[in-house]
Amino acid sequence: MNSLLIGQAGPMLTVQDLGRVGMLHLGVSGSGPMDGASMRIANRLVGNGDGQAVLEFAHVGGHFEVVEPVRFAVTGGAVEITVDGERRHGWESFSLLPGQVLKVGALRDAVWGYLAFSGGIDTPLVLGARSTHLRTGIGGFEGRRLAAGDRLPLGVTETASLMALVRPFRRSIGPLRVVKGPQGDHFDSAAWRDFLGAGFTVSASRDRMAQMLDGPAIRAIDGHDIVSDGTVGGSIQVPSSGRLIVLMAERQTTGGYPKIATVASVDLPRLAQAMTGSSLRFKLVSQDEAEELLIAQSQALTEALSGLEEKSDLSGREEESGDE
Repeated sequence: MNSLLIGQAGPMLTVQDLGRVGMLHLGVSGSGPMDGASMRIANRLVGNGDGQAVLEFAHVGGHFEVVEPVRFAVTGGAVEITVDGERRHGWESFSLLPGQVLKVGALRDAVWGYLAFSGGIDTPLVLGARSTHLRTGIGGFEGRRLAAGDRLPLGVTETASLMALVRPFRRSIGPLRVVKGPQGDHFDSAAWRDFLGAGFTVSASRDRMAQMLDGPAIRAIDGHDIVSDGTVGGSIQVPSSGRLIVLMAERQTTGGYPKIATVASVDLPRLAQAMTGSSLRFKLVSQDEAEELLIAQSQALTEALSGLEEKSDLSGREEESGDE
């Protein structure tokens, strides 16, 4: 059976697939990728289905070896990739042979990267998924971050061509779209003016559970404690400090802070990939508009995936073109 040896691991290297469905009543959020589109592209590049498990990493990937030949691809952002010292590029698939060392360095223009191997990471299903949920310690590999010396099972590599993404998948730019939250009426016109009119900065206080933003303190006229209710990905909680907390993939399923708004699903990965220290603004849209934007983005991703192009095996020589 093929397996993957972790020679060196970045600080947030985990196994992720599309996440869990129907477990909120058990207090387990879906987990899954911080940037689902990048994960899907990585899987397609190596001939996997969308839902097969990959490695997700924050900032830095690591060093990897395999027992049997595989195809691999790295997506998420621009990053240095080498196989036995020879340069490879993101958003394309390449061959990795036994005895070769794949090194994935630091992302330069994104936070979360994805490393897919043909056959997928074949760890056991837990509650219907392979995704690691760090807060509860389930899924993935022993429910934890990966470390040097870990060996993960890989599925069977089927014969397929090496592929490249020739039609880049581009996300929108501009303000992050939000819809009014369930406690939007807890905030007066002055608070909404600050929320929509002022800029915020992506804080270094971030992980798979939540992203904190620096900016003007947002005050709730009805106080900052509510009877706990359900949360969704993108919920923007406002505690008594007035500092915004955006809930991400491993969010808690309920919360006792008022939620002024929800980041539209179309823009949540864009927030996840925003570099620490970058500036952002919010724009209020209707729920119908948010749904239409998500549908349009899904269609754009489908078009990008349909444009994958077969390429020659460049595993033995350095490619001249640059990263996307």
